[in-house]
Order: sequence, then C-alpha cells, then structure tokens
Amino acid sequence: QLVESGGGLVQAGGSLRLSCVASGRDFSNYAMGWFRQAHGNQREFVAAIDWDGHITDYTNSVDGRFTISRDNTENTVYLQMNSLKPDDTALYYCAAAKLPSKRSTAYDYWGQGTQVTVSS
Repeated sequence: QLVESGGGLVQAGGSLRLSCVASGRDFSNYAMGWFRQAHGNQREFVAAIDWDGHITDYTNSVDGRFTISRDNTENTVYLQMNSLKPDDTALYYCAAAKLPSKRSTAYDYWGQGTQVTVSS
C-alpha cells in the first residue's frame, strides 16, 4: 500500500513537500515514481528514483524545481516542489516499479493521490 500526503493549496512561487509512505510489503528494492494528472488530462510522469536513490529522472517541466528523494529506513519517498506554477496543479500519485521508468505501465503499485493546487 502506498499513501501520499502533503498536498494542498499554495500560491505561485511557493513550495510543498509530498510524502509517500509504503506499507504491507518491502518497497526498499523498488524504484519509485511520482506522476500527476490534471483535470481533463492524461496522467503524466513527474520524477523517478531507483531503489537506493543514486539515479533520479525528471520530466523537463519540473527539472531544477522538483527533487525526488527516499528514505528506505522510513519506507518513504518524497517530492520537494519549489517555485510552483499554476500549471503544476494536479492530483499527484506515487507508484512503485521494479526499475525506474517514465512509463506509467511499468509501475505495479499506486497510491490514491494527493491534490496540489497552485493559485496565480
């Protein structure tokens, strides 16, 4: 089970940190990803991290503003989001996969999502 938290309403230029806590199985050897889905749009890749945190990947639109990290001792993955823009408004999901990937179909486990709303 994956449970996201940390979403909310923030003004443009602000920051939020999303958390995803894993339970029910050992996710420490899984890659983890963050995806988002804005209203009326398809789910899109945001960021991914490999099992030990040495490899990260970001979609171009968030590179330099968002940082993905993980703490396997806490079974938690984070997404630090800085310099937020109204276009970042979406439901954010965390997911687990055997290897890091930009493709949502590569992920076996998904959380329910946490809403991020950025006002202009």
